[in-house]
Amino acid sequence: MCRNIRPLFNFQPPATEDEINAAALQYVRKVAGTTRPSKDNEAAFGEAVAAIATVTRELVRERLSTRAAPRTREDVAAQAKERGRKRELRIVSRVAGVGSGGSG
Repeated sequence: MCRNIRPLFNFQPPATEDEINAAALQYVRKVAGTTRPSKDNEAAFGEAVAAIATVTRELVRERLSTRAAPRTREDVAAQAKERGRKRELRIVSRVAGVGSGGSG
């Protein structure tokens, strides 16, 4: 469920309100163990999302600092794609190696 929470700090351009709110929503969903709250819990769920979004916004925009150059979303996406490609190659090589070894 939390796969959708992405790093938000040190990006150029900075994290958008939509990205911050989406991360807060995913966090609350994970902690609550549900994607949609019951009618009884809707208000608490919404308040939690708003509070976490506020804290996240303050954290990534005002409190954290780094000397590292800002990242771009395109660079991060390309790195993730490369990690996925390498992971797929490892899996394929493991599967191919399963039948080739053994006693004989």
